[in-house]
Amino acid sequence: MASPLRPTSIRNLNLLLRSAPRFVQNQFRAHSTTTSSVNPTEVSHFNALASTWWDPHGSSRLLHLMNPLRHDFIKTCHASQPDPAPSANLRFLDIGCGGGIFAESAARLPNTGSVTAIDPSPVVLAVAKAHAKKDPLLGGKLSYRNTSIEGLPLPKSADEQYDVLSLFEVIEHITHPADFLDACAPFVKPGGWIVMSTMARTWTSWLTTKVVAEDIIGIVPKGTHDWEKYINQEELRGYFLKQRGWNSPQVMGVVYVPGLGWQKVPSSEKLGNYFFGIRKDVV
Repeated sequence: MASPLRPTSIRNLNLLLRSAPRFVQNQFRAHSTTTSSVNPTEVSHFNALASTWWDPHGSSRLLHLMNPLRHDFIKTCHASQPDPAPSANLRFLDIGCGGGIFAESAARLPNTGSVTAIDPSPVVLAVAKAHAKKDPLLGGKLSYRNTSIEGLPLPKSADEQYDVLSLFEVIEHITHPADFLDACAPFVKPGGWIVMSTMARTWTSWLTTKVVAEDIIGIVPKGTHDWEKYINQEELRGYFLKQRGWNSPQVMGVVYVPGLGWQKVPSSEKLGNYFFGIRKDVV
């Protein structure tokens, strides 16, 4: 195993940190020449992990442990508003759903009307569908579609839009996040939320997610993350508020503690993993 703190690694990271603002600026301003946010390399990587998706001790262990916090964060977003969120028949759109860890759990909530879960990988979706069949009660509330957001038909009315559009552990795998978020926006109904979890682009996140998690402990499969694609919460906040039509950004920092799992830690969004949510204006 190579030493994580070789002088060349430090020099490279210093260079990346200095060039990061320009890199992110280009991410959010330059438009993609493709019509899809799907990166074939990313799809191939997750295809290889598909068989262990529902193993709570396998390659997706951290996602299983994080799932309760996903629901907590959505509740926090809804509770932040003076006008109450809908209490029943919530419509979820889970983008990059993978094997369905969040999608299944959302479909089981009593106030959920429906969950549409999409992913560009037919291999991973096959795992999701097979697992969902084990619970007959999911049949009427959960549906999977093999598509990217760009391939999903645009809503024709507010009734076809969604109360919650989730991007859990997705945005850091997108090459052109601005184009991707632009494509997501029409699917959120007025008063609805985009919620996501991702990682800040800092020294700490490089050390914890790349060196420790992938290289030393191996709790995350090698090659899962590209540190250069990490996005700081200030950049997400600036992107949405500059677009107009969005309000009430919410942020929750979380830290993985071995033996204890994921813990909410105030201000840790500046160091590594965090949740971010933003509400669409009510027309």
